[in-house]
Amino acid sequence: MIRVALPYHLQTLAMVGKEVSLEVAGQVTQRSVLNALEAAYPMLRGTIRDHSTQLRRPFLRFFALEQDLSFDSPDDPLPTEVARGFEPLLVVGAIVGG
Repeated sequence: MIRVALPYHLQTLAMVGKEVSLEVAGQVTQRSVLNALEAAYPMLRGTIRDHSTQLRRPFLRFFALEQDLSFDSPDDPLPTEVARGFEPLLVVGAIVGG
């Protein structure tokens, strides 16, 4: 099981707690995890990735093991600790302002 921690606004939209667990078939990558997340929680489609381009939304970031994975290829394997469910993939809303 893969663990994904969601920001509050996505928790509310999906009606879940802070963290969800997902079955991911095959290699564990950002793409495969997000595909599984959107399949399990269809209301999240388009909130994390753009509908047409499938690119990460600008004000969301992905972290694991204190590393920013936001600009990694969506098809790069996630760290082993995430793939084995020991650590969550964090979806974090960016803080902006001026």
